[in-house]
Amino acid sequence: MKLACQDGLVPGDSLEEKLDRLAAWGYEGVEFWGSDWLVENAETVRQKVEKAGLTVSTVCAGYRGSLLDPDPSVRQQAQKDIEARLRAAGQLGAVGLIFVPIFGGPRLPDLSPFRSALQLEDELLLLYLERLAPVAEREHTLLLLEPLNRYETHYLRRVEQAVALCEKVQAPGIAVMADLFHMSIEEASLPDAIRAGGRWIRHVHLADSNRLLPGWGHTDFRSAFAALKEIGFTDFMALECGVPGDPRETLPQAASFLRSQMT
Repeated sequence: MKLACQDGLVPGDSLEEKLDRLAAWGYEGVEFWGSDWLVENAETVRQKVEKAGLTVSTVCAGYRGSLLDPDPSVRQQAQKDIEARLRAAGQLGAVGLIFVPIFGGPRLPDLSPFRSALQLEDELLLLYLERLAPVAEREHTLLLLEPLNRYETHYLRRVEQAVALCEKVQAPGIAVMADLFHMSIEEASLPDAIRAGGRWIRHVHLADSNRLLPGWGHTDFRSAFAALKEIGFTDFMALECGVPGDPRETLPQAASFLRSQMT
């Protein structure tokens, strides 16, 4: 298992300075927000990351719209943006693009008894996943489904739900990202949810129970990491959290803490 950190958490006047600091602090990878700037400069960014001795772990969202919007033009925009970020993830050598199907409540209508809003969302999302999976596969990267918690979405809140979608699509370009913060709200057991996720889990987000740096709350990282080892997980785990105090002190401390929990 390898540690990464989102670039926005790292202080520095330039990308080079941020990357050098991450490497010095014990991180092996960096996760980028999927901005237009990143998409347009993927090869340059990759060269800078490699020069610092790091790897791009993942690209986090950055696309407009939603694939579960009732407006076809909004869905079309989302698909176009996601495809562009999958291509960038491939250029960057990233594990994948992190994808949240929808935030908040449903936007599709309830057409019961024909279809509920949730049933419509399932069918529509599967259609788009079947379209996007070949793009990810062609770019040698993954579209990573991220379950959130009940306060941020009504849809896709547990690892097992993301796995069910992957199993329906059955395509090598689709996988799951497990976020320990969201899981601490929605899952009865972090280790059990990870074991159930099995081979589908290809990336992990790290935050403590209070969504601050690991070590600042009460999440049992040791048991979660033990379960990740059981399923043969060897990919990146990236910090996505608040950073208390001086990041130049607390980010190195977090890396040391996390490594202590892996033993």
